[in-house]
Amino acid sequence: MDFTDQFDKPFEKQLASELELALRVADAADAFTLPHFIDRDFTVDWKTNATEVTEIDRQAETLIVNALVGERPDHAAFGEEHGAAGNERSPWRWVIDPIDGTSGFVRGIPVWASLIALTHENEAVLGVVSAPALGFRWWGGVGLGAHVQSHTGTTRPMAVSAVTALDEAQVSITHNSGWDRLGKTDRLVALQQQARRSRGMGDFWQHMLVAEGAMDVAVDAVGVAAYDLAAIKPIVEAAGGTFTDRLGEATYEHDTAISSNGHLHDTVIALLK
Repeated sequence: MDFTDQFDKPFEKQLASELELALRVADAADAFTLPHFIDRDFTVDWKTNATEVTEIDRQAETLIVNALVGERPDHAAFGEEHGAAGNERSPWRWVIDPIDGTSGFVRGIPVWASLIALTHENEAVLGVVSAPALGFRWWGGVGLGAHVQSHTGTTRPMAVSAVTALDEAQVSITHNSGWDRLGKTDRLVALQQQARRSRGMGDFWQHMLVAEGAMDVAVDAVGVAAYDLAAIKPIVEAAGGTFTDRLGEATYEHDTAISSNGHLHDTVIALLK
């Protein structure tokens, strides 16, 4: 069944309104985060999971959540830094990662983005990924298609590639110690060796490149969370791709993620099991 078949037209019309809101909020987030990235005027703390966090992460999340819940007081929200907000009994939930790629942000690497997702009854139905330092923004959702916009304002629709053979594919792999703990590092190496070309784009960017058709497969690190993935899943799917965990379940709520053009997905899942 096509992903959009489970939703009706009034639902899709509502999502168009929610997308307009999410894009406005992304504008505000970009206007806040990018100057701090350029000026390097922040301090770095460490979370209990040994990942970096800055006051810019926390303040950006507050800005995003307040804007969303302020306009949609009947909606819930959940962010990486501050947790739950809004009406927690609502079937609608915004899922926020204010700066995905904080480790790059703090080192001056421009591969970071604000991720804004909307879920309905735990299904991710809308995603916005805004990467102002790269000069790109991606969005997509049920009945909305998938689009990318450059810093010039030029917007174009996205579609995944038509590559069907792994030995012709471009893949992006994010290896970390989690893959070692699973005993699957040798499987990642095999994927690299069988693909035509392997790169390590990391974080959100690799999945957006799959949605654009520039990459054919993206394999994320082990240990990702819902706020890392909720915005990505509907964009990849709206572009015609497939998004699952490493075992092939179509979810953003597990700690692994693989996106592909769809043609190669079963091959990659079988290789990594």
